[in-house]
Amino acid sequence: MNLNILLLVAALLGASLARAQSVDLDASLNETVVLIPKKGLFSITLETTLYKPDGEGPFPVAVINHGKAYGDARFQGRYRPATAARYFLQRGYVVVVPMRQGFSKSGGSYIGGGCNVESNGKVQAEDVKAVLDHVTAQAWADKDRIVVLGQSHGGWTTLAFGPLNYPGVKGLVNFAGGLRQEGCNSWQKALASGAASYAAQTRLPSLWFYGDNDSYFTTDTYRAMFEQYTAAGGQARLVAFGTFGSDAHSMFGSRAGQRIWQPEVSRLLASVGLPSEPVGAFAKYDSAGLMHVPPRTGFASLDDESKLPHVRDTGRAAYKTYLTKFVPRAFAIGTDGAWGWADGGEDPLRRAVDNCQRNSKAQCKLYSVDDFVVWP
Repeated sequence: MNLNILLLVAALLGASLARAQSVDLDASLNETVVLIPKKGLFSITLETTLYKPDGEGPFPVAVINHGKAYGDARFQGRYRPATAARYFLQRGYVVVVPMRQGFSKSGGSYIGGGCNVESNGKVQAEDVKAVLDHVTAQAWADKDRIVVLGQSHGGWTTLAFGPLNYPGVKGLVNFAGGLRQEGCNSWQKALASGAASYAAQTRLPSLWFYGDNDSYFTTDTYRAMFEQYTAAGGQARLVAFGTFGSDAHSMFGSRAGQRIWQPEVSRLLASVGLPSEPVGAFAKYDSAGLMHVPPRTGFASLDDESKLPHVRDTGRAAYKTYLTKFVPRAFAIGTDGAWGWADGGEDPLRRAVDNCQRNSKAQCKLYSVDDFVVWP
């Protein structure tokens, strides 16, 4: 094969790759992905998603830290908290979502720290610092107006970031933060003592969200963490919202959870002098265009696949698979036995219906959304 043909093949492959990468970005939210350097003994790059409002800025910054799924961190996909990003975009923030070392396409290896959960959080927080060092050097970022949030392991990372007292950061938000380590003795006590250690060095206010039917952390576990954090001098307010769906751990990722966390986060933002109300110039980032979430019904228990109407055994098996996926998610069925589901992204409801409709001549309707049944 001559050189010209090789160059043509390479160009075509490159164009195909570029198209494949661009398909996975939400243009309506100005979503982009960048690789941010983290310097050290071995320099690596951290895969980071940005959601940036139209305009030149400088924009206040909202950092959102991801959790950790079971298994190898390398196989965990890029975190895309589109619903939360939409909330901040409407208020004029640029949203920064770093994948920490060893996750997704970020370099290096995940550093677990064994049973030392306090050390684990500090290592994760260094990645957040590296990303913020890069972001705050950009002309579009307001380095004096920053809020840091996190879900699950990302919530723990957010608390561990507190002791850095990073310039410009005004507050921390912890959604069901922690790290469940069942192979370690007294791991719950380690979480509480680790939280106290972070609090002793943190001068920032924090807002905590936990529910009572959380599959990772019991009520006793999160209350002990909160009590020791505040006893050690931490400024924190706890929103204990009771039960949520089949698992309170999923509240932040669910569209149904917005009514719980968004008013409280707005209250925190206002109290620390950060933008807390939607701005007219950014109204286009509102929820217009998203499929409406139907009200939950008492048609059947969420985990009882035998109650699904119309579908055959393959549909029931698919529903069991669907139940293993993280929220946001949705499952749709047609009266002719067709089915389809989707998870992740901002509007899995519409994608689930579309997936079902491809195989159905009848109208497909939603059966389940997130952690509840909506079939009438």
